[in-house]
Amino acid sequence: MEQEVESKRRGPERSEKARIAILTAVAERLLASGYDSLTMEGIAADAGVGKQTIYRWWKTKGDLVADSLVEGFLIPDVFSPKNTGDIRADLTNWLKTIAKFLKTDTNSELLRSLVIASVNNPEVGENMYNRLGVIAMFNERFRAAIASGELPADTQVMEIGDALFGSIVLRVLRHGKIDETFITQIVNLLLPK
Repeated sequence: MEQEVESKRRGPERSEKARIAILTAVAERLLASGYDSLTMEGIAADAGVGKQTIYRWWKTKGDLVADSLVEGFLIPDVFSPKNTGDIRADLTNWLKTIAKFLKTDTNSELLRSLVIASVNNPEVGENMYNRLGVIAMFNERFRAAIASGELPADTQVMEIGDALFGSIVLRVLRHGKIDETFITQIVNLLLPK
């Protein structure tokens, strides 16, 4: 009789239920009190897990925030730009979507907290950039605009993306409004007629 050899994974298995509870707790705490008040103890208590469980899977709270962003716990996946064939209108509508999201104090505070988190963890900043649709907007929509002749072939796509994203972040950091005037000015600056 052949003896079965059971292969066992070293270390504890990652429970999907615990993972979801932890990422949910991160999002809720971040929205409620900001990045500076986010603690592993508080997250563990809210998620109903031990602190060691969190540290086993994530080394820092920045890592937790990054995963919460990637998984869609923090910023909804509504920022993908449309391609109507009019790059100015598409950029304007995309900015209006961002402005609507950031109109609430909770979401503006979330963005400020994410900026603070990205100082300690560059992955948070990159994930925030991706989650807000900036990469999609500039890699897909702007390249389509170049291909169709809406924009010149030498358009600096990534630089426009950085300028746009930076202007949004700076506006939110100083508690400024992202209103129709701002949207019109930024579109005219980045896409002169």
